[in-house]
Amino acid sequence: MNMDARIRELSERHKRIEDAIASEMKHPTGNDARVHELKRQKLRLKDQIAQLRTG
Repeated sequence: MNMDARIRELSERHKRIEDAIASEMKHPTGNDARVHELKRQKLRLKDQIAQLRTG
């Protein structure tokens, strides 16, 4: 897989996680632990994308 395709794939996963976080936070009984884990995953993806773009 070339680098541009990998960046697109990671960006799409990042967007899906953003959507999942927003959805979880809309619920009055949202699971804080789940939101925290999703945010960690999102940050890891952001770091991977940045690393691919600079490397």
